Amino acid sequence: MEGGLAKSPRALLAPGLEISRVVTGLWQVADQERGGTALDPAAAARAMDPYADAGLTTFDMADHYGSAEVIAGAFAARRDDVRLLTKWVPEPGACSPQAVAAAVDRALGRLGTGRIDLLQFHAWNYADPGWLDCLFELAEHRAAGRIRHLGLTNCDAVHLDMAVRSGVPIVSNQVCFSLLDRRAAGAMTEVCRRHGVALLAYGTLAGGFLSERWLGCPEPLIDESLTWSQMKYRRFIDQAGGWDRFQGLLEVVSRVAGRLGESNPDVTLGLAEETRSGPHVTSGLAEDTAVSGSPGVSMANVACRYVLEQAAVAGIIVGARLGERSHIEDNLGLFRFSLDDEARRDLDAACAALAPIPGDCGDEYRRPPFLTASGDLSHHLTHLPPPYPVRRSGSAELVSSGTPWEEMAGYSRAVRKGGRIHVAGTTASHGGRLIGGRDPAAQTHFIIDKVEGALQSLGAGLADVVRTRVYIREGVDWELVARAHGARFGEIRPANTLVHANTVGEELLVEIEAEAEVS
Repeated sequence: MEGGLAKSPRALLAPGLEISRVVTGLWQVADQERGGTALDPAAAARAMDPYADAGLTTFDMADHYGSAEVIAGAFAARRDDVRLLTKWVPEPGACSPQAVAAAVDRALGRLGTGRIDLLQFHAWNYADPGWLDCLFELAEHRAAGRIRHLGLTNCDAVHLDMAVRSGVPIVSNQVCFSLLDRRAAGAMTEVCRRHGVALLAYGTLAGGFLSERWLGCPEPLIDESLTWSQMKYRRFIDQAGGWDRFQGLLEVVSRVAGRLGESNPDVTLGLAEETRSGPHVTSGLAEDTAVSGSPGVSMANVACRYVLEQAAVAGIIVGARLGERSHIEDNLGLFRFSLDDEARRDLDAACAALAPIPGDCGDEYRRPPFLTASGDLSHHLTHLPPPYPVRRSGSAELVSSGTPWEEMAGYSRAVRKGGRIHVAGTTASHGGRLIGGRDPAAQTHFIIDKVEGALQSLGAGLADVVRTRVYIREGVDWELVARAHGARFGEIRPANTLVHANTVGEELLVEIEAEAEVS
């Protein structure tokens, strides 16, 4: 405690990069600028000072969070004790080395620095190998000293594993993680532990819904009366079973907070920033009522603490509306207590009563149901181009994936005639690189990505596959390959043949052919 204010503990995210365990998120800058008027950079930068003064010295932003990078750059120009984490979210499709360099230059210019502390990359479509090309290029910029560390954002477990095994030096993955959304606690945590990757968790308060503000409140409509963040997490609540089941979770969180508050009487009530933005009034507290100094543990504190104590989580990201309200001391209250075994059991049981959020981390941005503010990708994408070029030859459509073997041996990656598509034997090679390292499961997943990319280019998808044939190099654990195949085709169930064979190239452990039918 210093000057009556607790300090945020630190975490070593990666060598040379220590962060505060509560990271201040600047995504709400975009929401504040929703009307088209940018915040004043100098004034907004001054509003960041109290956070850093309290030990909250780490700030998270992105190239698409309005003027957040510019504001953070103005702030960091007069302080040397802060760390700025940003993201690059390019349009989907092929991205040239020049485009990657331009993106790095733009971030460096906005942040006013010669080296980015952490650049986090978002991929829209794993079936398009351009996402790996971007990562390999970013790794070159890191080696040149323009980026200190590379991270991912909204990456699923399979593709995080694939990127690391392919030689990309990933140190972190920023994903949604809360009492409402526990996808990251499964395979993602296992991959992070295996490779020493840290998780940065956002959405820990589910847009503020995990708070006293919403306990016992009627279900709000998803409309413009909500912030973008609230619109997004209302969709998560629907997927988790609806408002009534969510109220059951809130009741348990409230009981846990009350019991822990009684046993920790010196804790300041911690209504975090996101909890203050709901349009409803609870327990007689008006929107702008100050509650700092009230004894107890808040529901928001409990929700944050639950995620902060999860394995592999280095920090949680709590949003701030710069220049409007600050609840710094309240947020720091979560470091004055910890969850006990009873609290963990109660919270785990309450979470288990909800329907799990579908898919893996980040799937809400790649496939239905799109759990975004708009309920689709209209706020994010202008187009989703085919992963590979297509040319016509008579009545056939031909896809090339650009490997040297296609030109040398005279074949196409895939051929469509009418409603039938044949995908040639496909391996884990890409642009002269081996993807997935020597891991047969990672290679299998990349091969299926290539198959999916060829099918997408021809107007089809994995759901149209009716047969696969898998060739596994002698000595390779066939079960690892079979499980990877099952993870991708488990709901599709094509006919399948698995063969042990000496595949071409000692490092290419797996080869897959596929056939699809479309109407």
